[in-house]
Amino acid sequence: MNATLIRHAVHIAAILGIYLACAMLVPAMVDLYYGHPDWRIFTASAFIVGGLSLTTFMATRMGPPPFSKKFGFVLVNMLWAVFSVAGAIPLWLSSLKLDFAQALFESISAITTTGATVIVGLDDAPPGLLVWRSLLCWLGGIGIVVLGLFIIPYLRVGGMSFFKMESSDTNDKPFARLASFSRAFLVVYVVITLLCAIGYFLTGMNRFDAINHAMSTVATGGFSTHDASFAYFGSIPLLWTATFFMALCSLPFSILIVLVARGRFDALRDPQIIVFLGYLAAFSIAVAVYHRLANGVEFHLALAHSFFNITSILSTSGYASQDYSLWGPFVVMAAFVATFLGGCSGSTAGGIKAYRFIVLFNAIRSGLNKLVYPNAIYAVRYGKNTVDADTQRAIFLFFITYILLWVFGSLAMGALGYDLVTATSAVITCLSNVGPGLGPIIGPAGNFSTLGNPELYLLSLMMLLGRLEVLTVLVILTPVFWKH
Repeated sequence: MNATLIRHAVHIAAILGIYLACAMLVPAMVDLYYGHPDWRIFTASAFIVGGLSLTTFMATRMGPPPFSKKFGFVLVNMLWAVFSVAGAIPLWLSSLKLDFAQALFESISAITTTGATVIVGLDDAPPGLLVWRSLLCWLGGIGIVVLGLFIIPYLRVGGMSFFKMESSDTNDKPFARLASFSRAFLVVYVVITLLCAIGYFLTGMNRFDAINHAMSTVATGGFSTHDASFAYFGSIPLLWTATFFMALCSLPFSILIVLVARGRFDALRDPQIIVFLGYLAAFSIAVAVYHRLANGVEFHLALAHSFFNITSILSTSGYASQDYSLWGPFVVMAAFVATFLGGCSGSTAGGIKAYRFIVLFNAIRSGLNKLVYPNAIYAVRYGKNTVDADTQRAIFLFFITYILLWVFGSLAMGALGYDLVTATSAVITCLSNVGPGLGPIIGPAGNFSTLGNPELYLLSLMMLLGRLEVLTVLVILTPVFWKH
């Protein structure tokens, strides 16, 4: 039975490999247009990935798979493993001479929309490679939204079963109406990308930079075409444009679709949206005021940079307009705390996410009330809805596991020789899919290029764990999962 499940999962993953092989022809054409010899690398990679995927697809043909939760777990992990390795191949073979650990890290960072990078010299990097990084981010964002709205809720991981969409709540057929939603989602996703690119072009970017940054922004991926990220452009209107689109894409895409298709502005009353926008505004204004008072920066500049960088962290985009770690200890602590929070469920943002904090807060409040009135019944609510015990348990399990992974990952980084700030921030920024960490090595002005291969493999795993809601990966490592 397990062998059959794996064969079905491999068959579907091979289809993804074929699509990725076709996608590699896009950066190949970009390099060919700009006269860069790496077009041969992307073309060869397309044939390698496409040939292997097509052969695997033919060799694993069977009848349609009977969808089950066990198959769902295997499939999700298989798809993201194939996505990661296939995306790394052209990076590994490119003229940048990355070793495999670096190429895999860069690929996983892209598809999980983390935005951490090991590449130095982006300003002079091959144009096709820059497009490939942005395209991987953009495609990863699509996969993340589908994963968060259809597959993960069905698997009841991390409490996300509470957010089953009407179009996906079909009991044992989570893909029954996936096609109709996917069409609407792709239209909205593409339109937002185009609007973001136009906004960037009108506020200071050239066409190449605008397209690349738009793909990365909508996916909340944070990959830039310049080592200095948004600091390269020095445009305040550009910062506000990016802030708007980063915040927009941190909201649930299901609600954006309802808003666009049906004009239902009442959908924006979702409690997680209110909480997310609330702590975004609170953090940004507090940091701006501190920056103004501590460093004497003009308030309109402090506000623009504060909103941009805090939104970048909370949306888990990973862009930077300045090295905010130099603004003062309060800002460093605010950035560190914000790294845990994340955006909304059903968006491309990572982190713990706002809805979990709402349920945790209400569960704690309910528990405290019962200490005073033991016989009273206090329901844990999310807005007007009651959260069942299974969902509460799943959220607590996710939260505890998340913190434990951060602790053990930080200890592992410490054992590899890194200081407290670098070790703890590297693990949480990868687990939350944020991008830059803190400190001189991986902070907003640095990157992950100086890290060794063991660290890169560890952090690559953290990025995947965070993006797949942690428990989706850990469950397949348990012996009970593979018992018949």
